[in-house]
Amino acid sequence: MNMKNRRIAHLDMDAFYASVELLRYPELRGLPVVIGGRSVHQPIMQQNGTCLYAKLREYSGRGVVTTSTYEARAYGIFSAMGIMQAAKLAPDAILLPADFDTYHHYSRLFKNAVANIAPHIEDRGIDEIYIDLSKHPDETTPLALRIKQAVHETTGLSCSIGVAPNKLLAKICSDLEKPNGLTILTHADIPHRIWPLPVHKINGIGPKTQAKLADLGIHKIGELANAEPGLLQIHFGQRYALQLHHAALGNDNRPVVTSSEPKSISRETTFERDLHARQDREKLSAIFTGLCTHIAEDLHHKGYVGRTIGIKLRYEDFQTVTRDQTLCTPTADATTIRKAAGNCLRRVPLEQKLRLLGVRASNLSRADELMKESHLFQEELFCSR
Repeated sequence: MNMKNRRIAHLDMDAFYASVELLRYPELRGLPVVIGGRSVHQPIMQQNGTCLYAKLREYSGRGVVTTSTYEARAYGIFSAMGIMQAAKLAPDAILLPADFDTYHHYSRLFKNAVANIAPHIEDRGIDEIYIDLSKHPDETTPLALRIKQAVHETTGLSCSIGVAPNKLLAKICSDLEKPNGLTILTHADIPHRIWPLPVHKINGIGPKTQAKLADLGIHKIGELANAEPGLLQIHFGQRYALQLHHAALGNDNRPVVTSSEPKSISRETTFERDLHARQDREKLSAIFTGLCTHIAEDLHHKGYVGRTIGIKLRYEDFQTVTRDQTLCTPTADATTIRKAAGNCLRRVPLEQKLRLLGVRASNLSRADELMKESHLFQEELFCSR
């Protein structure tokens, strides 16, 4: 298929976590609401039937913002920001705890709704997907509107969709008319729709690259597209300079990958306060066991077993260390994972306090495929006797 004839959609749920919470607390619509923090109190139902909500000003800890409503974003509050910092911007904003079980439920609902209409989907996370519409018989606009309607009817939530010749442009487009937007772009639209945008709108250009480009007088995507290749190569190297230039021109040949095998499954937690291996032994042990149990549950749920078990520690000075152990037999057993992770823990210094603890299972295999191989081996062994 000619790359210019492709129709790739990027669907992004609007303020997903916050929108799910507004289904539960509709009285908060139109208000600045922040989701996040590990020690945030649940809303308290009062005798008069109204809820008492925590406010940002009342929070104390090192938690970060998971997401926020558009009203909170107007104050400059965005995901990954420290909640204490957010409290300085909007002290009276409502603060709700994250409920990831519910978010995953709604994630499954919206993805199933889309798959019933357009099944060629690449899962990019809990709240976004790519959809290859190239071979779908319907016209682009009515098809995209049909998908948006199905998502809303199934979940009660809105989404924004960008449709373009490739994934790079589709992702940019899905953000142009939020919330509840629909943007359809062709290659001919790039100069007047994409080039006026700041360079950070290109997925993959982070703060460091943006600052480096700004030093060169490059602020807009169009300026990057028209930059001298030699200038970019001097400052970014030949390979990355070429990637930047192609992205600014709207070139992207990546396919929509409908299935992929995970390389690892991990769980980690950042503590509200730094913990010491000796003084907080009981609390750390409970957290450590919980992480191992969750890894085992994730492996079972996804149908994998892991042969390499690893740990990740971040000390109070932000230094990070990892250790791992490869087992003789792949496992999804919580006790086995806990033992292997414990062996890894014995190989790291524990004099400093810890701010983060994580456990990882890698070197993954499909559990059902290993079972088949085991049965075949047993059959061959039996027949050879």
